[in-house]
Amino acid sequence: MKRIDQLLVGLVLVAVSLTAGQDNPATAAGQAPAAIVDPARYVNTFIGTGAQARDDGVPYTFGNTYPGAVAPFGMLQWSPDTIEGRPPGGSYDPGRDDIDGFSLTRMSGAGCEQYLNMPFLPFTGSTAPATTKLVRSTESASPGTYAVTTNSGVRTELTTTTRSGIGRFTYPEGQTASLSINAAGGEVVRGASVQLGSNTISGYADAGPFCGIGNWTYRVHFHAVFDRPFKTATTVNNGSKAVVSFDTTTSRTVVAKVAVSYVGVDGAKANITAETASKDFDTVRTDTRAAWNQLLGRISVTGGTPDQLAIFYTALYHSLLHPNVFSDADGRYRGFDDQIHTAPSGHVQHANFSGWDVFRSQAPLLALIAPEYAADIAQSAVNQAAQAGYYDRWTVANRGSGIMVGDPIPVILSTFYAFGVTGFNASDGLTRAVAGTRHSGQRFGFEAYDSIGYVPNDVKPPVLPEWFGGASVTAEYAISDFAIAQLAGRLGQTGEAEKYLRKSSSWRNVFESGSKFLVGRNRDTTFPAFDPLDTIPHYTEGSGHQYTWMVPHNLRGLFDARGGDGAVVGKLDRFFTKLNDQERSEFAYLGNQVSANVPWIYGYAGAPHRTQDVVRRALLQLYRNSKDGLPGNDDLGQTSAWAVWAALGMYPQVPGRSELVLASPQFPSVTIDPGNGKTITINAPGASDSARYVQSLKVNGQTTQKSWLSEEFVATGGTLDFVLGNTPNTSWGSQQADRPPSFDVGPAAPQTTPITGLSNLCLDVDGGAPDLGASIRLWGCNSTIHQQWTLASDGTLRARGGCMDIKASSRADGAKIQLYACNGTGAQQWWPRPGGALVNPASGKCLDVPSSSTTPGVQLQLYHCNGSAAQRWTIG
Repeated sequence: MKRIDQLLVGLVLVAVSLTAGQDNPATAAGQAPAAIVDPARYVNTFIGTGAQARDDGVPYTFGNTYPGAVAPFGMLQWSPDTIEGRPPGGSYDPGRDDIDGFSLTRMSGAGCEQYLNMPFLPFTGSTAPATTKLVRSTESASPGTYAVTTNSGVRTELTTTTRSGIGRFTYPEGQTASLSINAAGGEVVRGASVQLGSNTISGYADAGPFCGIGNWTYRVHFHAVFDRPFKTATTVNNGSKAVVSFDTTTSRTVVAKVAVSYVGVDGAKANITAETASKDFDTVRTDTRAAWNQLLGRISVTGGTPDQLAIFYTALYHSLLHPNVFSDADGRYRGFDDQIHTAPSGHVQHANFSGWDVFRSQAPLLALIAPEYAADIAQSAVNQAAQAGYYDRWTVANRGSGIMVGDPIPVILSTFYAFGVTGFNASDGLTRAVAGTRHSGQRFGFEAYDSIGYVPNDVKPPVLPEWFGGASVTAEYAISDFAIAQLAGRLGQTGEAEKYLRKSSSWRNVFESGSKFLVGRNRDTTFPAFDPLDTIPHYTEGSGHQYTWMVPHNLRGLFDARGGDGAVVGKLDRFFTKLNDQERSEFAYLGNQVSANVPWIYGYAGAPHRTQDVVRRALLQLYRNSKDGLPGNDDLGQTSAWAVWAALGMYPQVPGRSELVLASPQFPSVTIDPGNGKTITINAPGASDSARYVQSLKVNGQTTQKSWLSEEFVATGGTLDFVLGNTPNTSWGSQQADRPPSFDVGPAAPQTTPITGLSNLCLDVDGGAPDLGASIRLWGCNSTIHQQWTLASDGTLRARGGCMDIKASSRADGAKIQLYACNGTGAQQWWPRPGGALVNPASGKCLDVPSSSTTPGVQLQLYHCNGSAAQRWTIG
């Protein structure tokens, strides 16, 4: 780190320390902690701008955040753009001083280049330089404002509203005061133009695509009004860059009001009129800080150190930047069909959905603390699907990028609805989610997924095929199926709910019972040789060790398949030996999304005290009040939102549900008040870094051993009273009845019935054989217990206390079918298919009568599916 950067970090830390003592008298001995009244003062916008070293020692991943001025969910983000290999997303590297301007658009924490449109570059002299240098010792920032002096002596101060901003540029005395606006600046600009007035500059840029992949572009317009006429004005670079100068004889401070619009220059002009025309710089800065305090203050904490407060409120701040407002002040916006639409009065259209990232932590956080924003965000996604014909995984402006994997937007909609966000057309959203499961833009490989129950390794997406992993795509489609089922059930569509609940067990189709990993599979149903350290072609941005835990809706089923609670806890303990290693690793990589849910799953195995330890270790070791304070890309708030949940001591483990699994709160007292009367109060006197273990818990005054909170609690609010200690209470939450719910799939309720096949003979367990290893055969129907089959909710067929099983877990044609102790392996999964087949997803083969025999007593076999009568079964 350069010396001047060290000074900057020191200044930021000192400022936080001083204000913390003033605003939180808990630092004084003998005084009770006071609630935060100005949370914006704790936000350190420089957190995450640098790179944090992973556990393997590589300073690999920038947080890709930025320190500049932005309002909550703001359309305009005004911040400096460093050069020389600048990080994507925020475009700010605290280790480099050279900038090419202060651009108006960006995404916080994105891992690919995009935006950075219309950089303003103030300078002295008559010749516009390509770059200037920041004087780091003069740099300051807080929510809604940013300021710095450049080496030419120009002081730049920026503040923003939602769609507009005001810049103050103070020039040194006796120098020519000049400024350039480069519409062709930014990332992947394909075309640009500027137009000059006497004191105005307008223009547009056509830019895109995201990650530089594809041929699409979006168009963004801007309009800037200066407080005085230009002294000189010209355009260069084929009319794409404006260079102007000012007379600063009377006042050396030049003020510019600027706005952007994705509709047209007239929209940008109207945005200035609506938001900044009648306001000065200081008023806008004050108003935007108040807007930030209103949102940040929805979570009020007491106690904590200055660093903990800075980390917490900065994480919350970063969680509230996206998706961005996209409609103009008059409601107009450009849709995915390139037509102009208008948002209803009182509502806005949002853009920039990093679905694959944020469905895990950031979206549920918005649903909990900002439900009115979440409602508009949800309707925006539904509108996008109506215009494009499907839900894209990762959108930029009014374009779908197609990058990443899975089907995350239906997950977000379902989770929002589960958390009580109902102010959007959920029925239309569900209809489009269901239709999209058979659209290649939403689910590439859906043909294979729907026919054989998984996406094989030979399927490649049209965008970034090198990122594809068959096991990860299948697992993420299963998550989306579960979320669709939940939304359908809440909307009373029981048929769709049961269909997608059944489909959500497709993760079992890529569970390899020998290795006990999720493994990418060949189209012919075989599993290729693999190393669980592999990434592609099995996994996307993760290894088998990391991705196999990604069955958040059915962890009970996963744990049973991986050997039971004891085996799982042992695997998890080793997994968390390192917290932030890398993709190709047997350890956790909490700097990326794949591992986000895993610290919270111990409770499903009856060991929530281990979650309490791992979550706190991660929060203390990976999140810091410094420029390297994020463990990976912030990905539009996902990584930061995880830290917010961790500090609260609760997490939304199951997509499409609102139950919260528990760790322990970091602060002695927390109040979550979204303003809708559903306040959650958390009391944890004595909470500290060492006192991280739950000794006991009361929910609304009633003692509980449960390591999770119900949907009913989240829906109404309530009070949690924790007693914490320095040593684990291993009995709390350990009993089966106290563990969080896991959603095994199957019929809406287990169904017990005979199953008939050829010649109306019944599926029968040999009555004369021991239970374990008894053959399963055809026999005359007799209504005995040997023919009473239960279609269990975990996908098994059960009779006489055992499960229908493929002998020796064989996948070969002719493998014998027997009754065996239920063990959660793929050899005991049987899926009813249209036409009457019972398919074993682990092998992709069917339950079959050898040689189509109708002789009573013939033992059944596994055989490749052929649609014959020997493979047709009637249930009930």
